[in-house]
Amino acid sequence: MDIGNEAPQFNLKNIDGNTYELKDFFDADALVIVFTCNHCPYAQAYEDRLKALADDYKGKAQFILINSNDSRHYPEDSYKAMQEAHGIKGFPFPYLHDETQEVAKAFQAECTPHAFVFGKERKLVYEGAIDDNWKEEDLVMEQHLREAIDAALAGSKPPKERVPPMGCSIKWKR
Repeated sequence: MDIGNEAPQFNLKNIDGNTYELKDFFDADALVIVFTCNHCPYAQAYEDRLKALADDYKGKAQFILINSNDSRHYPEDSYKAMQEAHGIKGFPFPYLHDETQEVAKAFQAECTPHAFVFGKERKLVYEGAIDDNWKEEDLVMEQHLREAIDAALAGSKPPKERVPPMGCSIKWKR
């Protein structure tokens, strides 16, 4: 996706059984969408960091997780497994299932995790990595996602608009 593009429309089922669309997420000045999954060690490493970010920006930025992986070949990423993971992890944000993978394609998501930040008008201001050290949180030097959220809330450009995402490839249906 090009910086400045509007967020693609979606209609996805949450782990609570409710369906959400993009229009349901205009309550805050920033929207953070992260493509993720259950089984990827990169995605797992960022779960607590994403929860902390959501807490830090409560009332200012909305967070959404989307799982687009092929659950036929990766059953640990099935809808049922997503529900179980949510119960264990206690995610404070929706965890949506992109069963058809059309949403991941619309966003041009590449891996898990892959973050997208949209400003108040839901135009893309940042896409890519969450930070610069997936393995050791204590050694993070650049907090790309936090900087992008801050910029979106201020109505300005982040220091970096794109940073290559790092993680497991999205498991496309064959």
